[in-house]
Amino acid sequence: MRKITATELARNLRKVLDQVRETGEAYLVERGGRPVVQVVPTPGRQNAEQALADLYRTLSPEAAADWLEDARRGRENLGEAVRDPWAT
Repeated sequence: MRKITATELARNLRKVLDQVRETGEAYLVERGGRPVVQVVPTPGRQNAEQALADLYRTLSPEAAADWLEDARRGRENLGEAVRDPWAT
């Protein structure tokens, strides 16, 4: 993690953000010699399939079978329309 001052960040914000995006390196921003904030890259976006891709490695065979059964049962209970949980 690279350390920079708040003044350096203010003067070079675009350059720092580009560097974080391109290299994945994080910055620790200091003010008055004390850490204030970190500038870190965001995690990449994943779809559901990617997010659950390694799930099988963490579940026991019994838990995996139960999860699959629950998932299939849940699909049947959805019906035709999916309800928006935030709708009023």
